[in-house]
This record gives sequence, structure tokens and C-alpha cells, in this order.
Amino acid sequence: MVKWSKPAKLDLKQIHDYIARDSKFYAQKVSTEIVEKSEKLNSFPEIGRIVPEIANPKIRELLIYSYRLIYEVFPIRLKFSLWCTASAIS
Repeated sequence: MVKWSKPAKLDLKQIHDYIARDSKFYAQKVSTEIVEKSEKLNSFPEIGRIVPEIANPKIRELLIYSYRLIYEVFPIRLKFSLWCTASAIS
């Protein structure tokens, strides 16, 4: 089960709102893609790479456009916490 943290939900809304200033269509497209990729974690929790600056195999990330979807894997309970950071990737 993927569980979004409150800060992650807020980040996703802020991403959507920021993009929507220029295009409501692309705001919806990007938001939907982030959510869809997060749902894949139910079946493939290790699909993301280990976050390089943390180097902990339980902390992983998916790169979506210029955003990092950072999540933590809890294998015993098969539960995930998700963080969506609005930081652009260099």
C-alpha cells in the first residue's frame, strides 16, 4: 500500500498549482503521472533508485520530469511513505 504523507500531498498540490499558472492541461498531466508512478510502487517497490545522498536502500526515488518522488520502503508491513519534492534536478 502506498501512503502519501501530508507534506507530499501539499507538494503535489503546489506542483500542480505552479504548472497551472501556464497550462492547466500540463498541470493535470504532470500530477497524474506522479500519482500513477507512485501506484506502481505497490507491485514494484524497488523500481526507484537509491537516493545517492542518503545511500540507504530503504530510501528510494523516482525521477519524474524535474521532480524527485522520494519514498521509504517498509518491507515488513508492505507499506510505503511518499515524499514528493518540488526541487528541480540539476
